[in-house]
Amino acid sequence: MERKDNLIEEKSFKLLLKAIEYEASDIHFVPTRNGYEILFKKHAKIVRVDTFPLQLSVRMISFFKFLSSLDISDKRKPQSGSFHKQFQNENYSFRVSTIPSIQMKESVVIRLQKHDKIVPLSQLCIEDEWEQQLREAASKRQGLLIMTGPTGSGKTTTIYSLTAHCVNELDRHVITLEDPVENNHSHLLQIQVNERAGMTYATGLKAILRHSPDVIMIGEIRDAETAKIAVAAALTGHLVLTTVHSKDAVGCFYRLMDFGITPEELRQTIVCISSQRLITKTDGEISAVFQIIQGEMLNIVSDRIIHGERVEIPQEMQIETVVQKYTVSEGLYV
Repeated sequence: MERKDNLIEEKSFKLLLKAIEYEASDIHFVPTRNGYEILFKKHAKIVRVDTFPLQLSVRMISFFKFLSSLDISDKRKPQSGSFHKQFQNENYSFRVSTIPSIQMKESVVIRLQKHDKIVPLSQLCIEDEWEQQLREAASKRQGLLIMTGPTGSGKTTTIYSLTAHCVNELDRHVITLEDPVENNHSHLLQIQVNERAGMTYATGLKAILRHSPDVIMIGEIRDAETAKIAVAAALTGHLVLTTVHSKDAVGCFYRLMDFGITPEELRQTIVCISSQRLITKTDGEISAVFQIIQGEMLNIVSDRIIHGERVEIPQEMQIETVVQKYTVSEGLYV
């Protein structure tokens, strides 16, 4: 039995190392009739890299769940956790997410994150103007700075870049509240939500406020409770950096309203909404294009939403137009 366990551990870590060397952002275990397909995700593209037999896959999944402190015996509900390990003298975080599928098989995704990996704003932003706009927003003393976009658009990368800017260049005290902590950073005080242990977003924020932060980073607004917490923190004199899943900046307004935030609260708290997409240059370098709403444009959008009027963003600022410009006119590709 011990030999089998060692074999499972060896194969599991070899798979992680293979993904790291491939520079994949995610590993997918996808159940099939007779086993599992192993897929790597890199730059928003999915590549099939292997096929594992059923029993091997099940034991590897159980091993990853064990490392992530998940319930190995429960295959009927979604679970999420993380673990950390060193490869090639570098520290990595691995976030494990499971969902049940038919015939008691689980589909699993493992997100790979290198510790302390920060992409500078100057490298991330294709245009200097976008970098300056984000820096200006991060210099505010209070309010909501929201990164928005669909899954895989680089929101987390940008928000960690902004926290590094706040710490290293603005000398701000930054505390994060995340569920889970996606990437360990030595320059941040990071708090992980753990509802089973009583560390909810609400209790976590109360604890954070006693440590006098200048900037609070809330990993993602995904429900009404978190939305209200973010707004409350912004109203009490803190700069709050957070992410929201939505199509674009205007869609972010309406998504927050769906969470019970009033248009007036949004007008008082939001200092910037940045919608983004990742694009890959012909040389393989990853950068981002942005639609940034702040200043006078933000006031116009807020006023129109408050009065129930239709909001129209100029064509040249719409995120689809910006993406098309840089993927077609500038010789880049998604």
